[in-house]
Amino acid sequence: MGLSKTIWTNPTEFLKTQSPENPVLFFAPSAVQAVARKFLTGFPGLVTYAVKSNPGEEMIENLVAAGVRGFDCASPFEIDLIRRLAPDAAIHYNNPVRSRSEIAHAVARDVKSYSVDSHSELAKLIELVPAAGCEISVRFKLPVAGAAYNFGAKFGATEDVAVELLKTVAAAGYIPSITFHPGTQCTDPNAWAAYIREAAVIARKAGVKIARLNVGGGFPNHRAVGVAPQLDETFATIDRVATEAFGTDRPALVCEPGRAVCGDAFTLAARVKAVRDGIHVFLNDGLYGSLFELGQIGIIDRITVLTPQGEQRKGAVHGRVCFGPTCDSVDRLPGDVPLPDDIAEGDFVIFEGMGAYSTVTNSRFNGFGELAMVTVLGQKL
Repeated sequence: MGLSKTIWTNPTEFLKTQSPENPVLFFAPSAVQAVARKFLTGFPGLVTYAVKSNPGEEMIENLVAAGVRGFDCASPFEIDLIRRLAPDAAIHYNNPVRSRSEIAHAVARDVKSYSVDSHSELAKLIELVPAAGCEISVRFKLPVAGAAYNFGAKFGATEDVAVELLKTVAAAGYIPSITFHPGTQCTDPNAWAAYIREAAVIARKAGVKIARLNVGGGFPNHRAVGVAPQLDETFATIDRVATEAFGTDRPALVCEPGRAVCGDAFTLAARVKAVRDGIHVFLNDGLYGSLFELGQIGIIDRITVLTPQGEQRKGAVHGRVCFGPTCDSVDRLPGDVPLPDDIAEGDFVIFEGMGAYSTVTNSRFNGFGELAMVTVLGQKL
């Protein structure tokens, strides 16, 4: 999927002049750079972008242009991508489970920071990663609510295990640190407060002064009408609670936002294939395409419907059953999608905030999934 060389004013201009039959993602470089700078100026520590959320080269290049100098990578592919596009950037390999060949790949590319949440994985790191100048962050978990889904179901050590791991990391001569992830699309700043306080408890029980505390990702992007992300409040909470919890032993802070940085830089335009008997709406994109994640964490309701002439539909909005294009009954958007009652075949359904986990989860099931990417100056329709 290549980025268009022509730069359009906004999505509406492109849609009414080009009338695309396949879905289109509109990318606004100004949007991603603005959010990146908000993190760089507002977060009290190092900002590292979680590459997995959107590994597009246009995304990485704009983050580098905005001043981002750190990247959280989860695979050798992502490590190689960053070494090519940002050779001098700090890379944190924070996927806690890796094969020995993956660890060796990272070591060969001068990766200096790793996370771990188990004794067996720590043993592999100690075997393969030189201790001098390298950091190992112990990842722990808590039963904290407030996120779209719980990352602790797959990763993170309990408190007792985290204490043992941290002791081993320090004894082995690595730079000892702690990390956590409050869960994706976390809208409650107090979730970070609970994790930070627990990190301080773990450090004290281990008798280890940690060098850094990585407060993870989880920072939300704008998905719901009237529910704007509270980034400034979250930054302030992290700053305040880190001092309260650690006192004079306060570690340097790191964050790894993904969707919060890339989410609002993209808008998706899907076309209406049919309105079946005036009830069900069929789109040319769905859960097997760039709308995959909606099935995991719910609908994005920042939705506008445009006619083929670029005019906004004004009918009364109510919930509709909405299907994707594939010949599979699973391909249905969650719940009832808020759409105007005058929606018609050929219209464009515009989903804002679609930059995260859209390009990377798009498949070609049934031969659908062709997705264009178009550059725009801004996302305002």
